[in-house]
Amino acid sequence: MRRAEYAGAAGACAAGAAGLAYSAMSRRPPGGPKAWSRTNHRGEPVTLLEGPAVAAGALAGVLAQAGLAQAGLVPASGSPGASGPAGSAGWRRAAAMVLGGAGAAAFGAYDDLAGSGDRRGFRGHLGALRQGEVTTGAVKLGGIGVTGVVSAALAGGSPVDVIVNAGLVAGGANLLNLFDLRPGRAIKVAAASGVLLGAAGQDSVAAPLGAALALLPEDLGERAMLGDAGANALGAMLGASAAGL
Repeated sequence: MRRAEYAGAAGACAAGAAGLAYSAMSRRPPGGPKAWSRTNHRGEPVTLLEGPAVAAGALAGVLAQAGLAQAGLVPASGSPGASGPAGSAGWRRAAAMVLGGAGAAAFGAYDDLAGSGDRRGFRGHLGALRQGEVTTGAVKLGGIGVTGVVSAALAGGSPVDVIVNAGLVAGGANLLNLFDLRPGRAIKVAAASGVLLGAAGQDSVAAPLGAALALLPEDLGERAMLGDAGANALGAMLGASAAGL
C-alpha cells in the first residue's frame, strides 16, 4: 500500500470516528447539554461537542495510520518505513502526535468547561498572573506548553530539535485557536495548512484533517464549534505534523 493510500485510509477512519463520537456525545453529553452550550458571534446557540469529537477522531486516525504501517504495508519500492511511520520509530512518532493532540484537547476542554471568559488572550492571562490570579486559560497555556515538550522529547532528536518541535506543537495549538471566532474559519485555516504540509510530504496531516472536515458542515451550519478543545488539539497535531512527528 502506498503512502497516499494509507494516509487516505487514516483520514477516512478519522472522519468516521469523529462522526460517531459527535453523534454519541450529542445523545448523551458528558456533564449534560448545558455544560457544552454556548452562543456564537450572532447570539445563536451552539455546542462545543464538536471539539472533543474532532480530537477523538483525529487520534483514532493517527493510531490507524501507524497500525497500517506496522502491519508492513509499505510502498512499492519495498523499503520498510520509507512511506511513513513503521516499526518502533513509527509508533514513537505516532505516540508523540497522540500525546500532543490529547494533551491540547484535555487542557482546552478544561478551559472550555471551567473558564469564565473574563480574561482572554495571552495578555489577559499573563496580566492576571501578575496580579496573583491563576486563570483556567493560564493553566491551559502552561499545560499545552509542557505537553508540547514531552511530545517532542518522546519523538526524539537533538535538544535543539526538541525545543523547535515543542514550539511547533504548542504554537500550532494556540495559533489555530485564534481563528475559532467565526463558523468554519479555524477548520478552513487548518485545511489550507494541511494542503501545504501534505504537498511537502507530511502525510500525518491526513488524520486531523479528516476528522475536522467531517464536522465542517456542523460548524458552517452554526450548530457547533470547535472550542478550545478542538482548535487546540487540531492545531497541536498540525504543528506536530510540521515538525515531522
